[in-house]
Amino acid sequence: MKATCDREALREGLAVINSVIPTKSTKPILENVCIVATDDHLELVGTDQEVSVRFKIDRCEVVEPGPVVVPARTAFDFVRDLSGETVTIATGDSQCTITSGADSCDLVIADATEYPVVPRFDDTGVTTIQGGNFTRLVGRTAFAAAKEPGRYAMHGVLAELKDDKLRLVATDGRRLSMASIPVEMSGVEDARAIVPTKGMQLFCRVIGDPLDQIRFAVREDQVGLASRNAEIFARLIDGDFPQYEAVIPAECGNRIEADSDTFARKLRLVSNVSGDETRAVRLRVKGEQLEFYGQSAGRGEATAHMDVDFKGEDGEIAFNPDYVLDGIKNGAPELVVLEFGQRTSPGKFHLGEEHIYIVMPITLET
Repeated sequence: MKATCDREALREGLAVINSVIPTKSTKPILENVCIVATDDHLELVGTDQEVSVRFKIDRCEVVEPGPVVVPARTAFDFVRDLSGETVTIATGDSQCTITSGADSCDLVIADATEYPVVPRFDDTGVTTIQGGNFTRLVGRTAFAAAKEPGRYAMHGVLAELKDDKLRLVATDGRRLSMASIPVEMSGVEDARAIVPTKGMQLFCRVIGDPLDQIRFAVREDQVGLASRNAEIFARLIDGDFPQYEAVIPAECGNRIEADSDTFARKLRLVSNVSGDETRAVRLRVKGEQLEFYGQSAGRGEATAHMDVDFKGEDGEIAFNPDYVLDGIKNGAPELVVLEFGQRTSPGKFHLGEEHIYIVMPITLET
């Protein structure tokens, strides 16, 4: 195999591949990238057998088509530090040489026949979505997925295609984020799948232009996404996702509407004195005034106030401020709307159109 391509395009492709490749695997072949030269382009393939990538590099000069399998991390590190505009990849009997100008590197070749087969994207039953809308949807939800050991199903994002909408839901048991966007589902059946968070984040990474249309499909055992130059496949997570509808309060009684930037700034101010073990800030509302109060034995106490639009009865509720700030940062709304009832009931944040964020309260002594 021998081909010449743009260095920056190769660096980008290898960076995407290395976000999937395991650093240490019980199957050493998975620590490699498979580079395939065809008539006019290169294709980079990588997988950890849960998430797989095909990344296409156009405008290549291919002298000799064929595949080569080389260490993924080493290839990326070398290409990243090259200064030339183009890179030539050529294979010999037992090595692969990467050259740019006067700089070169010889890499050990692995057996291409041992590399796992990665599927190709099938356009059957595909939903087309604008890339920027999909990226925002993932950003508003995936951050709330569980990260620590526990219920495996919570380590993914629930994707639902129904009623011409794509809905994503993520939860770690203490907070839940749900957001939807309209999609065209003509000829596409309703679907429900738990997608690994890693896969969702990689989907977004390969969307270069937010105006590009991406193709999204839910299969029996995997979810696939195709962008202009990449195809990503994520194996579905087995398990029962929590019944999220039961967590979302239908009616709360009290409703606060506030400027998002001011709300976040006041909350951060007060959270500076809250403890590390019990992170909690009280929100006390009376009339058109919202008070933020935080305290800890080792740091002291702090209060902050802001004007809000309020409907309901005067009351209070306490939250972990980090969870609330996470929702505002990822939702990026102009206004924060908080609905709450009893101090032991979940808080329901509206962080923009079709975006609901539920945060469980913290019970504090009065």
